[in-house]
Amino acid sequence: MAQRDVGLLAISPSDDLRYLLGFAPTADERLCALLLGRDEELAVVPSVNAEQLHDAVPGLELLRWDDADGPAAALEQALARFDLDAAAVGVDGTMRADTLLRLQAARPSARFIAAGEVIGPLRLRKDEAELETLRASARTADAAVRAAYAACGEGRSELEIAEAASTAFLREGADEASFTIVASGPHGAFPHHHAGTRTLRRGDAIVIDVGGRLGGYASDITRAAHVAAPTERFLEAYRAVEAAVQAALATVRPGVRCGDVDAAARGAIEQAGLGPFFTHRTGHGLGLSGHEPPWIMAGDETRLEQGMVFSIEPGVYLPGELGVRLEEIVVVSEDGCEILSRLPRDVHVAV
Repeated sequence: MAQRDVGLLAISPSDDLRYLLGFAPTADERLCALLLGRDEELAVVPSVNAEQLHDAVPGLELLRWDDADGPAAALEQALARFDLDAAAVGVDGTMRADTLLRLQAARPSARFIAAGEVIGPLRLRKDEAELETLRASARTADAAVRAAYAACGEGRSELEIAEAASTAFLREGADEASFTIVASGPHGAFPHHHAGTRTLRRGDAIVIDVGGRLGGYASDITRAAHVAAPTERFLEAYRAVEAAVQAALATVRPGVRCGDVDAAARGAIEQAGLGPFFTHRTGHGLGLSGHEPPWIMAGDETRLEQGMVFSIEPGVYLPGELGVRLEEIVVVSEDGCEILSRLPRDVHVAV
């Protein structure tokens, strides 16, 4: 905070709050925020959340407010404890607009910045306890993909396959299934397709991209399946994407720029003549948030460091035909990277 001239961090219920306190209430319309200065901290909390927060973080000072009174007086009392004449106020990136507007109205002369400038570098490198939780979370995602494979078959709907994956997450001990993308046939050309009622047909390619959460930490994995023997058109795209994954994995090590990892993946797909059909960045960071720094994308000059965790997920999307995406979550190691998944990237052939 001192290095970036930040006098106060105002952190609402978010992954940033969970990182700092180990707990975060549900974010809703009631103002709730940790106010973290350089020398002291306290929280402004609605009474409905106060006892739960006290139990989770016993030593934290709480300024409570009731629904009948509203948060204005408690917020003003709290802000008066901090000198905001010169230093900036950092707010978390997912703060509700109504909370931010209240803060700005309470201190109209203050300069507001993204708290990620302070908290981001701390969250960027995972410690061993975080890595162990991420490894365990990845195991549940592997099980979810295997369940999705088992549910694939001619006549089965995308929703049925997605439900099998969601059930597997919970059966394996995950806190939740965060998303289950099952994109069959031409739907595979939509990178963020929502599973629907379309049923699988012979010759369909299937993109299976699922993620959950265990111990607060996210998982994310993408694999490819095909109904009956894969077509040559599908195999052309699959081979290009697999080559891109391998090229990116071979590039990862401390000191390499994020943009260089993206370039390695993109180069392999371009070499296969499919460059225009790779339409997104190669990857994103993963931790308490499903998407967080670092960003594995063209032009990003961030240097990889040991302990960073991110996805490598190149794809090829052929409009009206099919899509192929393969995704691994990796941890930067001393001289390369560790892949969290234990699931092969081979194409699953369903009948």
